[in-house]
Amino acid sequence: MAVAAAMVMLQRPWTTVSSGDLVSLFTNPFHVVMVMTLLGAGAVMLWRACRARDVYLVEYGCFLGEARHRIPFAMAREHARHLTHLVDDESARFMVRLYEKSGIGEETSVPDSYRYIPPNSGVDASREEAELVIFSAVDKAFARSGMSPSDIDALVFTCSFTTLTPEFADVIVNRYKLRHDVRSVNLSGMGCSGALICVGLARNLLRVAPPGTHVLIVATELLSSLLYTGTKREMLVPNVLFRMGAAAMVMSNSPERARFRLGPIVRTLTAAQDMDYRCAFQEEDEQGITGINLSKDLPVAAANALKSHIIAFGPAVLPVSELLRVAFSFFRHKVLGMEGKLYRPAFRKAFQHFCIHPGGRRVLYEVQKGLGLSDGDMEASHMTLHRFGKMASSSLLYELAYIEAKGRIGKGDRVCMISFSPGIDCSSVAWECVQPPAEPDNGPWAGCIHRYPVQLLIKR
Repeated sequence: MAVAAAMVMLQRPWTTVSSGDLVSLFTNPFHVVMVMTLLGAGAVMLWRACRARDVYLVEYGCFLGEARHRIPFAMAREHARHLTHLVDDESARFMVRLYEKSGIGEETSVPDSYRYIPPNSGVDASREEAELVIFSAVDKAFARSGMSPSDIDALVFTCSFTTLTPEFADVIVNRYKLRHDVRSVNLSGMGCSGALICVGLARNLLRVAPPGTHVLIVATELLSSLLYTGTKREMLVPNVLFRMGAAAMVMSNSPERARFRLGPIVRTLTAAQDMDYRCAFQEEDEQGITGINLSKDLPVAAANALKSHIIAFGPAVLPVSELLRVAFSFFRHKVLGMEGKLYRPAFRKAFQHFCIHPGGRRVLYEVQKGLGLSDGDMEASHMTLHRFGKMASSSLLYELAYIEAKGRIGKGDRVCMISFSPGIDCSSVAWECVQPPAEPDNGPWAGCIHRYPVQLLIKR
């Protein structure tokens, strides 16, 4: 009876409710319980309507080159000696010295176009390489997820320096016969942060899309059009570091079959500073040959950009205890004027695994020092650089595959991905594992994971 009376009163126009009615409503315990229940249910409904929808990584796949794509050091050196009309002796010796200190191993892959004398840098070579690496990665993502092309609602593709017509997003749509209503985006020029920028774009789309929406992300870099044949040393560096690779990811706003839950995403840009803006610059040299000029200041610029990035990323992921330590250290140092270094937050307390973009051995060491990470934390990054080389933004998925192939990820573990792009554009993404692989799947590390980690005999 009390519940019925409360419901009747709540349904009456507020102008007809007297003060006595309100007093009787809130003095009767049954009425109070009823009102609190209704208010609680309303609050829950409002919270569900306003909160951001969770986004998940369902599965991913990576390109794995065949034996014919392998480019060991001896082969690369011999090939350079036959390109006397393109590469002079001093440039060849410089690349050999850089290769020896790079931390890159003997099993990395390059496209067939690199094996021609002279190398083939035409449109057909780029398209052939693109179809090889892209289709392989997407096929693996579909096979591992158990999904079909008809399940894809949106496609996001990124490739930094090569854009053809039709664009590569359309190439994927045509190859897999995606639905006529699929939404596609083709990003270019985003550099080695391209994959994480695509993740941010997919998150924004999935948060407002109907439940069960799926987004396919594909990231690669094409080498066929990037080979530099001049003599400027800063522009010869990409010839040594870059290798062939691609990765595909299937993301969703449904937890069904999901492997990882997406956490905070933070992106910072320091292009307003001239040194950062020029540290990686595509240009022509004195002979009019186009290439990417990687400045000697790049590792230092990346380290400085990382400092400002940590200020933005830390509050989104660090536990309260670490944030309090940072605040107390800042107060002592800046307000009280006490001597000593500012406290460096321990990101290892927030994450169990790290995937740092392998932009080069020096860049990795600068990031390790800046974040206070151990050699074990950097293992996946160094081993990916050794086994596969620098594969632009797709490298981060090879690192995640390394950690999984080693059986190190458990349910609830958090993974931090950090990448750098020209600008400098620094991007970070946090993931939480919701479902480790049911069975061991070495992915791109098949056939070699048992040999890793290897000892890198290089100086810091």
